[in-house]
Amino acid sequence: MDLNLSGKTALVIASSQGLGFAIAKALVKEGTNVMISGRDVEKLKKKAAELEVLGLGKVAFQKTDITKTEDIKQLVSKTIETFGTLQLLVNNAGGPPAGTFEELTDDEWQNAFELNLLSYVRIIREALPHLKRQGGKILNIASSSIKEPIPGLILSNTFRTGIVGLSKTLAAELAEYNILINTIAPGRIATDRVRHLDQIRADKLGVDLNTVELSMKATIPLKRYGTPEEFANVAAFLLSDANTYMTGSSFLVDGGMIRAI
Repeated sequence: MDLNLSGKTALVIASSQGLGFAIAKALVKEGTNVMISGRDVEKLKKKAAELEVLGLGKVAFQKTDITKTEDIKQLVSKTIETFGTLQLLVNNAGGPPAGTFEELTDDEWQNAFELNLLSYVRIIREALPHLKRQGGKILNIASSSIKEPIPGLILSNTFRTGIVGLSKTLAAELAEYNILINTIAPGRIATDRVRHLDQIRADKLGVDLNTVELSMKATIPLKRYGTPEEFANVAAFLLSDANTYMTGSSFLVDGGMIRAI
C-alpha cells in the first residue's frame, strides 16, 4: 500500500528518542520531510544524522522546550522556514513523574499540566494556520491510561485523558478544513520510559527488574512488550492518505493488554 507520505512535511514533537524518534524514522522512510525537536541539541544532531542516512525524506532539528510558548513559536516558524509547508503534526511529551495523590505537590501538578496537556494546546494553536491552508493530520500521543488508569501514575491518568477530550472536540471544529485529528495510546512499549517505570515498581516491591517485566508481560495477551517500530507503523498509517475518514478517535497499541471495550 502506498501511504502517499513522500514529499509531505511533518513536525514531530519530543522526537530525539523513544516513540517520537520511532515515528520520525517511519515517516522519513516513507519520504516525508521531518522536523524533529527536543531539549538536547547534541542528541538531536546525532538523531538527525541517523535519519539523514536513510536518504529519503529531508531532516532538520530545532532545540525546543515545549513548556515555553516562545520555543513553540520558534519551532513552527523554523519548520515553515525550512520546508515551506506543514501537513502533519505529531504531539508528544515525556511522561510526568510517578506518584500517588497524597505524594504529589501543586508544583508537580502544574508542571505536568503544562508539559502533558497545555503544550499540545499551544502547539496545535501555532500550527493550525498552516494546516488549514491545505488540510492535514494531527496525531496526539497519549497512554493506555486513557482507557484504564495506571496505579501510581495519577498525573498521567489525569492529563492524558484530557488529550482525548481535546482531540474529540477539535475533530468536529477542524473537519471543515479537512484536518483529521486522532489520539494514539501506547501500552507497554519497550522504551526507556517504560523501563524506568518498571524499575520504580521493582524498587517498591523489593524485586529485580526482570521479575517485574515478566509479571507485566503475563498480563498482555501477546506475552511481550511492543517495539517502538510497531507503534510507529500505526502512527504512520494514521498520518497517511490511507486514513481519510477516521478522526476524533483513540487507538490503542497495547498487544491486547487493556480489557476495556
